[in-house]
Amino acid sequence: MTFPSPNHGDRRGGAVPSLIVIHYTGMADGPSARDRLCDPAAEVSAHWLVHEDGTTEALVPEDRRAWHAGAGAWRGQEDVNSRSIGIELVNPGNRPFPAAQMDALELLLGRIMARWSIGPGGVIGHSDMAPGRKIDPGPRFDWARLARQGLAIHPQGPGDDRPLQDSLTAIGYPDAGAEARLAAFRLRFRPGATGPEDAADRRLAAAAAAAFSPAP
Repeated sequence: MTFPSPNHGDRRGGAVPSLIVIHYTGMADGPSARDRLCDPAAEVSAHWLVHEDGTTEALVPEDRRAWHAGAGAWRGQEDVNSRSIGIELVNPGNRPFPAAQMDALELLLGRIMARWSIGPGGVIGHSDMAPGRKIDPGPRFDWARLARQGLAIHPQGPGDDRPLQDSLTAIGYPDAGAEARLAAFRLRFRPGATGPEDAADRRLAAAAAAAFSPAP
């Protein structure tokens, strides 16, 4: 289904999509989210909106620059909007993502990745590229499920005990302060973990750094 949003522009500098950024809408329902993403006054948009029942709506053509990522960076590169495709999942941020929605997301991701030759290392969350500013898709999002389908990276085994911040830089996290980067890493790889960094953080981050190399 298509509900064109007017909120888009040219990709800058001849960029083509090399990333897919996953968001949650943070709104009560799908129609409200769609209205905002298609409202010229809101100045936000995404390429795709996936509802809780799996209904998938195209809002912005994939070759256009949608306005979903905002300030942030990944692997040392800013203007993520020009280099990415944005997917919004209908979810207020405080409940699990239904099976039908995850099924639809997996199908959509596979097709986008094939169209643009994007590997699993190019699939990130909004919180990954904007530590300290964004937390979506949040701790309830099932990254491990996507990884089992080859649609994202989520290592299960530990790596070595190298310095955590070195691994976070190697993964792609931008310079946002040690605490913000640790929190963003845990949102994706160790949801529910609290307190100062520990050996489990360091080993899992080292394994993730190895899995994300080379750059997508």
